[in-house]
Amino acid sequence: MARVLFINCGSEGHINPTIGVVQELISRGEEVVYFTIEDFRERIEKTGATVRTIDSQKFIKAFISGGRNYLHERINGLLNTADIVVPSVLEQIKGEHFDYIIHDSMFGCGRLLAQILKLPAISSCTSFAETKPSFENMLEQLSKKIPTEIGKPIFDEYQRLTEMVKEKYGVEIHSPYEVFCNPAPLTLVYTTREFQPFGESFDQTYKFVGPSISSRFNQENIDLTAIKGKSPIYISLGTVLNQAIDFYKLCFKALGNTDYSVVMSIGNKVQVSDLGEIPKNFVVKNYVPQTELLKYTKLFITHGGMNSTNEGLYYGVPLIVIPQSADQPIIAGQVAKIEAGIQLQMQSLTANQLREAVDHVLNQPSFHNAVANIKESFQKSGGYKRAVDEIFEFKSRYEI
Repeated sequence: MARVLFINCGSEGHINPTIGVVQELISRGEEVVYFTIEDFRERIEKTGATVRTIDSQKFIKAFISGGRNYLHERINGLLNTADIVVPSVLEQIKGEHFDYIIHDSMFGCGRLLAQILKLPAISSCTSFAETKPSFENMLEQLSKKIPTEIGKPIFDEYQRLTEMVKEKYGVEIHSPYEVFCNPAPLTLVYTTREFQPFGESFDQTYKFVGPSISSRFNQENIDLTAIKGKSPIYISLGTVLNQAIDFYKLCFKALGNTDYSVVMSIGNKVQVSDLGEIPKNFVVKNYVPQTELLKYTKLFITHGGMNSTNEGLYYGVPLIVIPQSADQPIIAGQVAKIEAGIQLQMQSLTANQLREAVDHVLNQPSFHNAVANIKESFQKSGGYKRAVDEIFEFKSRYEI
């Protein structure tokens, strides 16, 4: 048995794919100490892991203090979180022994902690992976769009922060790629090489294990009996940017009082009563058990987060992707590229456009054929069990 230090301060999309991995590690005899934020304590504790927490308010405040307008600012924000995460983790594990570390590829200063603790490291990548050349090329292109008077203070701040990290923690940061992507000797990517953009460009240190879909512990008791037989359309904008009352009302206008059965999940930041009269063919909930519902869904209208996209395709559901932020436009582009669905733009979307898109995707056989192919490849890829196989192979290489 080995002791595993797991660092993951991210959101739902960063946490959920690791649930099955942690359960599987523990079932194979590993002891897992998992650092996250308090919001996810119960979910992680139910896997059997020991949970320790980072102050989420301080973490978020540090992250957004870097700025939100440019990727370079977000890199600075991640560097700002070092003074929240690193001292807290080091204090809470003082005197303990760990054999290896698994860290999120973005949140939690994982690469930094691996170097401070001198532990063999595995990166958990819940979005598309990035090679160093592709990331640096993207950063260079984005740099050209930043006015000099704005860019110079951002770049100066990056230099100051990397020097601070070196002075405080004895770790030298060689590139923004190390901060944003937390590379490690082994990176687990929760999709397939075929769905990953430029998948052929990644070497064998990247293991594309496919979607990591396991039972969720936070499911409310929602009766799906009546819904199952109706093959509903399912609408969800995920768990972060879901305060979209105008969009939900647009869905009513587009699909209300039609022959379609529609299930819409609106998250906990909006109340069902805020939406006014609900059409008779809609079921609207703050939360639904998504992975269970997708087994019976005929079309998924989604924001295109990696988790939701993976889950929809895993269950063979064609997608209409309406990206909101972050990597979602890239994910939407990949969905369109493999013809598993189409992309729409929230800003210009009308009820007629949405209704026409729904009819088009449901009545076009090519979407269903493409989705059937990717479903097969996703379900064969191994998911969290394959991830743990790769972790044990890594252990063997490092003689852990």
